[in-house]
Amino acid sequence: MAAEPHDAVIFHNPRCSTSRKTLDLLRDNEFEPTIVEYLKTPPSRAELVKMIRDAGIDVRTAIRKRESLYEELNLADASDDQLLDAMIEHPILIERPFVITAKGTRLARPIDAVREIL
Repeated sequence: MAAEPHDAVIFHNPRCSTSRKTLDLLRDNEFEPTIVEYLKTPPSRAELVKMIRDAGIDVRTAIRKRESLYEELNLADASDDQLLDAMIEHPILIERPFVITAKGTRLARPIDAVREIL
């Protein structure tokens, strides 16, 4: 998904405080983001790969290692393809929030990383 100037897309989990704070940051900077609740509407594999690449991070950075499912699925030594498969099958494993603006894509960990693309 591409974003127009002062438009943004946030892959959001409303139960996550970091995600809520990132949404507030966007709105405080005059963005009215399209909110994708990725647990209800997960990205496709191609979208996820593009977000990770465009954010300049690796697949392992994009997965929630503290999620119990990470341990249950024995993902510590998994390949990138296996990690992507796990994130697509279990979207709760996708680290959040990802933000896309006309200036780029960032994983808001820390939240201030998003300021680079506002």
